[in-house]
Amino acid sequence: MANAVLLKPPDVDGGPPSRKRAKVKPKRQNLAGWLFVGPVIFGVLFFQLAPVAASLVVSLTNWTGLNSPKFLGLGNYKELFTADDTFWPSLKNTVIFTLVVVVLTIFIGLGLAVLCNQKIKGIGFFRTLYYSPAVTNVVAIGFVWFWLYNPDNGLFNSTLKTIGIDGPAWLSDTKTALVAVMIVALWQGVGYPMVILLAGLQSIDQSLIEAATVDGASAWRRFWAVVFPLLTPSLFFLTITQFITSFQVFGIIYVMTSGGPNNATSVFIFQIYEAAFGHGRLGYASAMGWVLFVIVGVVTAIQWRMEKRWVHYDN
Repeated sequence: MANAVLLKPPDVDGGPPSRKRAKVKPKRQNLAGWLFVGPVIFGVLFFQLAPVAASLVVSLTNWTGLNSPKFLGLGNYKELFTADDTFWPSLKNTVIFTLVVVVLTIFIGLGLAVLCNQKIKGIGFFRTLYYSPAVTNVVAIGFVWFWLYNPDNGLFNSTLKTIGIDGPAWLSDTKTALVAVMIVALWQGVGYPMVILLAGLQSIDQSLIEAATVDGASAWRRFWAVVFPLLTPSLFFLTITQFITSFQVFGIIYVMTSGGPNNATSVFIFQIYEAAFGHGRLGYASAMGWVLFVIVGVVTAIQWRMEKRWVHYDN
């Protein structure tokens, strides 16, 4: 009888790869990773961090963009705090604007989020409707509201006139100008908090609410005892982002009032713009920018410090 020959079966395509083939060289893997993150690191270093560092140096000079810069030390900062008549009023307007807009946008956004969380027919339309101002161009919004506020033939004053009330000069009266701009900012800004809080509402475990219902808790009690604590991470995120955004408001001010009348709506960012591009004082504008950076940084640090007192991250 012929001797049996044991043959090794051929490799089949699609089988498990050999250990040698599966091994990936660490150096090649690291190189691939650096190639992916390299452009991002380059962009951050040269287009963000480098200009920030340069602005700190410029803030210590009298550079206008055309002259040979002369070192002034802290001269720009001293002038800003002691000799600039627009600094404190613009900072006051910015603080008022920020406090009112941040509080009301989050409060109204929370109410809209609760309403838009209902399971009713056509709710997607209302979600889109409430969010659409947040993605609308600020220039278009400014022009539309500028017409609405027109004292002669604007919609608001025309409506008031039909019931025998003389409407105010919304944007040209120092008593109403800032309020009018804040109304526009509220109308545009509530959509973003609504979306964030709506996502927070939909991520809550419904069994917790059902358990509270079984225990006899009313709808109001369920909201404050169960829902609201679970929304605090979203609310914390919004307080930080909305504060930073509101403190840097510029577009709606520039389009609607240009800081007027009589600096009644002049905010800090607008003064930086005026110093840099209106008067050509790039060094002075850089100093103002660093003051703004410190203010925002300090307030943000305080918010982070207080986080543990009211933010709940578990159920």
